[in-house]
Amino acid sequence: MIRSETFGLTTRAGWRDYIEITKPGINKSNLIATFAGYFVAAEMMELDFLKLFLTLLGTALTIAGSCVLNNFIDRDIDPLMERTKDRPVADGRIKPAIALRYGLTLALSGLMVLAAGVNYLTALIALSGLFVYIFIYTIWLKRSSTLNTVVGGMSGAVPPMVGWVAVTSSVDLNAWALFLVLFMWQPPHFFALAMRRSEDYRAAGIPMLPVVKGFHETKKQTLLFTALLLPSSLILFYTGALGQFYLAVALVLGGIYIALSIRGFFVKDDKQWANQMFFYSLIYLTAILLAMVADVLISDLIPAI
Repeated sequence: MIRSETFGLTTRAGWRDYIEITKPGINKSNLIATFAGYFVAAEMMELDFLKLFLTLLGTALTIAGSCVLNNFIDRDIDPLMERTKDRPVADGRIKPAIALRYGLTLALSGLMVLAAGVNYLTALIALSGLFVYIFIYTIWLKRSSTLNTVVGGMSGAVPPMVGWVAVTSSVDLNAWALFLVLFMWQPPHFFALAMRRSEDYRAAGIPMLPVVKGFHETKKQTLLFTALLLPSSLILFYTGALGQFYLAVALVLGGIYIALSIRGFFVKDDKQWANQMFFYSLIYLTAILLAMVADVLISDLIPAI
């Protein structure tokens, strides 16, 4: 056990608690997105492994810090939700003041790594994602508007852009195309989560779309964003950043996502459908990012065959 004292407060927490509040699962998926953006920009034979390492390290620390700060800010509502009531800050294993210092240290360390080891523009983009997540989403919109999911999704769309800009030092069309794929993916993913946990959000007074507008409206919004996601995912093909393998995968994945969204209007068990949509959203994200990397590998290997 680790004993810490900060601002006159004392807590006893295991090292696993300090890892838990950094939300490793979220961090891992965001690092895959960052790597994909970096790899597509650099291509296989031009990788600067030190810069890649620093990009991933800086991104990981920044995201970890933002997740800890989210735990700190939400410590009053997390105990009201079954999904979050056992978080280390919510149940008192880690004192709020310690979480605040821990989160700030991680986030600032990450931004410093990006600024000093990669480039200032990359750090600025990461900072913008941090700002949106903490101030626009967590502090403001999460508790006040159903727009929380859509606007908050901007922060979740930043990682692949960070990876791209780490290589190119510029925010060009491809950087925005990567951003757009992740941005359009966020609402259907979190709408499904909100439907699965609608009673939790209602108990905590969080105005998620299914709680305020109902499941039917949530299904309509889900279909809208999955329909927008498909053409958004094709931009990287039309700019020439990615090739036909990626195009085929994106069309199949996007088509399935739209079909599942339409199916939601005909099912009897909304929660079961939400579960299917949630898990497919994870499959989609992993597959589309891997397709980006695979397409670059294929384009490099085929000429050599």
